[in-house]
Amino acid sequence: MASKKQLKKDLNDRFGEIIDGALINQEASSEDFKEKTEELVDDVISEFDQFVEQINKKDIEDRGKHLKSVKESINNKADEFIKRLNNF
Repeated sequence: MASKKQLKKDLNDRFGEIIDGALINQEASSEDFKEKTEELVDDVISEFDQFVEQINKKDIEDRGKHLKSVKESINNKADEFIKRLNNF
């Protein structure tokens, strides 16, 4: 079972790396990518907030199963964001 603390660290690390990559890409690219990059960063931040809410839910019957499910969702969403970033 993943702990809440470790899951939050993993979430912060994965999504932080995606934001860093997007901002580096924005600096290295032309102005055309600025809007796409800002949209991606906004989406990442929005998803981050939603995942933190899911991690902090208190009224869960099977905490371990819930956190495992959240971790899987985080990984899937991070992969989706990375694909979007690579398509710029």
